[in-house]
Amino acid sequence: MKRIYLPLTLASITLFGAAALTSSVDPPGSGDDWAEYLGGPDRSHYSTLSQIDTSNVGQLKMVWQYHTLDSGQVQCNPIVKNGVLYGMTATTQPFALNAATGEKLWTWQDTTGLKGSVRSQSTSRGVVYWESGSDRRILFTRGPWLYAIEAATGKPVASFGEQGRTSLKAGLGPTAKDKFVISNTPGTVYGDLIIMPMRLSEAADAAPGNIQAFNIRTGELAWVFHTIPHPGEFGYDTWPKDTYKNTDVGAANNWSGMAIDRQRGIVYVPTGSAAFDFYGGNRLGQNLFANCLLALDAKTGKRLWHFQFVHHDILDRDASAPPNLLTVTHNGKKIDAVAQATKQGYVFLFDRVTGKPLFPIKEVPVPASDVAGEKAWPTQPIPTKPAPYARQSFPETDVNPLAANRQELIESLRRSRNEGPFTPLSKRGTIIYPGLDGGAEYGGAAVDPNGIMYINSNEMAWLISLDKKLSNDQLAQLSPGHRVYTTTCASCHGAERKGNPASGYPSLVDIGKRRNRAYVDNVISTGKGMMPAFTGLSTMQKQELLAFLFGEEKQEVGMNASSEARKGTPTQPKASYQISGYSKFLDKNGYPAMKQPWGTLNAINLNTGEYVWTTVLGNYPELNSQTPTGSESYGGPVITAGGLVIIAGTKDAMLRVFARKTGKLLWETKLPAASFATPCTYSVNGKQYIALACGGTKLGAPKGDSYVAFALP
Repeated sequence: MKRIYLPLTLASITLFGAAALTSSVDPPGSGDDWAEYLGGPDRSHYSTLSQIDTSNVGQLKMVWQYHTLDSGQVQCNPIVKNGVLYGMTATTQPFALNAATGEKLWTWQDTTGLKGSVRSQSTSRGVVYWESGSDRRILFTRGPWLYAIEAATGKPVASFGEQGRTSLKAGLGPTAKDKFVISNTPGTVYGDLIIMPMRLSEAADAAPGNIQAFNIRTGELAWVFHTIPHPGEFGYDTWPKDTYKNTDVGAANNWSGMAIDRQRGIVYVPTGSAAFDFYGGNRLGQNLFANCLLALDAKTGKRLWHFQFVHHDILDRDASAPPNLLTVTHNGKKIDAVAQATKQGYVFLFDRVTGKPLFPIKEVPVPASDVAGEKAWPTQPIPTKPAPYARQSFPETDVNPLAANRQELIESLRRSRNEGPFTPLSKRGTIIYPGLDGGAEYGGAAVDPNGIMYINSNEMAWLISLDKKLSNDQLAQLSPGHRVYTTTCASCHGAERKGNPASGYPSLVDIGKRRNRAYVDNVISTGKGMMPAFTGLSTMQKQELLAFLFGEEKQEVGMNASSEARKGTPTQPKASYQISGYSKFLDKNGYPAMKQPWGTLNAINLNTGEYVWTTVLGNYPELNSQTPTGSESYGGPVITAGGLVIIAGTKDAMLRVFARKTGKLLWETKLPAASFATPCTYSVNGKQYIALACGGTKLGAPKGDSYVAFALP
C-alpha cells in the first residue's frame, strides 16, 4: 500500500456573486509606495490607491519612457520607495529612476573584477529594498551571486560578503560547486534575513534545491532547509536512500518566489519538481519536499507544516508563482489563509497557521506510466473547490475548427496518450494539458481585501515524448562537438538543430550567419533568458560544441570511435531517458491546436469557491477575429481600490484595464514592446502612476528596452 504524507499542522463575461469583506490581520495592499515584489509581503498585487478609477481610466496617457539601452526579455516587477523606482535591465543590471519623471538616478555595473563575474543574459523579476535606520540597500542577483548595493547611489556595500556579494551556493554543499545556480525572483525579507529562491538545471545534473536564508547586513548564511531530506530528517524515506547525495537527482527548489506573514514569522515556500523533471525511475517514491507548499519558521527554517501538490512529479508541475496571503470567511468565521495557484489550473486554499485545507481535497486515481522503470504515483490531490481555471481535458471536439490541418491534428491526438492532466510521458507521445506553462505562470495571482482572487490562465497544450538516451557506445560514433550537442542541447533545439521557434526554442541551423563565436560562447557559459548556463562543460567541451555549431569540426578518419573521441564527453546521467523536446501542440501556422479561447482572466471568490467572472485575455490581431482569441500571458495582474484590474503579459503588446467587479474591458493601449511582466502602481506628490517593463522578445515578440509610466493628465 502506498503511504502518503499529509500536512503536519501547528470574450463573453460570465457574472456570479461576490462577498464584501475586510481583512483583520495584515491589511493587504501597497499605498504610495510599491515597496516590495508584487506589492507587499503577502504578494497580493493590491494597491489602496484610487485616483485612477473606472470613471477616468480612459484618460490615461504615457507620461515617461526610460530606455535602458539593453534590449531583450524583461520580467521585472519594478518597486518604488520614496519616489524612486528600482528596476532591472534585460541583462540583470539594476537601476534607479525618478518615479515621477523617469529620469535616471544611477545604473549599476559590476566593477569588482572578482572571479566569477559574468555578463549575465538571464532574466530577473526584480530587486529587494531593505532599510534599517540610515542604512538603505538594494539586493539583487546576477549569475550565482547575491549582491547588496546602496539604494541612494548603486555603489557596493563593501561589508556585505566579499566586496558586496555572497554566493548563492553557500548552503548547497560541495556537489553544487560547478553546477548551474541563479535566481530569477527577488528574495523575501524577514528582519535582517533574506530568504532566497533559486533557479537550477532541470536535468539530472541539477544542484540541490535547499532553501537558504542570508544575513542582509553581513551576507553570511543564516539557515538552510533541505528540500531533499538528509538521513534522520522528516521525508527522508520518501526517496531512495542516497538521493540526498546529489549524484543524479537534484532541484526540488523554490524558483517562483515566496510570501511571508511577518506578524507570525512564517514564510510560505512553494517548491518545484525534482530533476530530471520527466523521468523518476531513479527517485521512486513520494519525493518530499518537491512540489510542496512549505510553511517554515522564517527565523530558523524549521518546518511547521507542508502540503504536497504533486506526488512523484514526472511532468514538471512546479508551483509556478508565489502564494497569496489573504483573509476569507468560511462558515461565518474569518480565517487568515494562504492560496496557491498551480500550472494544473487549481487553487489550493489553506488555513495559513495550521495548514488545514479550507476546501476539501481528494486523492484522485491517475494514469500509470508505460515507461520501463518508472512508477507514476497512483493518485494525485485535486481540490473540490474552486473549479479549475484551465481546461482539464483535450477531446477531439476541442481541436481548433479553423486549423488548416485539423485532421492531421486529430490524428496526432489519437496517436498520443491523452488521459487528463496527469498523463505520464510515453514513447508514443503525450498531450500535456494544461501545458508546461500553465494554467498559472510566474506572474501569479492577485487577491483583494474581499477574498477575491484574480488570475490569468494559459490554454496551451504541449506534445512531448520520452525515449531512451543514446548509449555511450552510440555517442562515441559521433564527432566530439556532436556528442556535446546531443547530450546538452538537443532536447530543446532538436537533433537537427532546427529548434521550435513557436515554442520559444530558436533554430541553430547556420547560427554562424547570425551570431559570432564570442556571443554564442557567452550564452553557453552564462545562459540567456530562460536558457540555463551550462557551467558543467569544460573549456574543451565548449570549444568542441562551438566548432560543431559553426561547421568547423575537422573530421578524422576512424577518429569517432577511438578512445580519444571519448575524452571530454559529458557523462551520461543515471536518468536514462530524455524528452523529444519542449514542443507546444500547434497547427501548421503556429497557432494553438485547441479551439479558442487561448487565454483567460478570471475572478474567483475564495470565500465560496465560486467564480465571479471570467473573460478572454489577449488576441492574435492578424487573425481578424470578430472577438478576441485569447493568448498565452506571462506577468500577472495588479488590482486597485479604484476598482481596476491592470494587466499586460500578452504577445500583442497591449496593456489592458478591466473592471474589478464585472470583468468588463475599460481601456487598452499599445505598448512600445510586449510586457511579459507584472506592472506596479504608486503615487508621487499626490499623483498616481502605473509603470511596467516592455522588453518583448518572449514568444517571438519584437525586442524592446524600455520602462514606461502612465498617469492621468
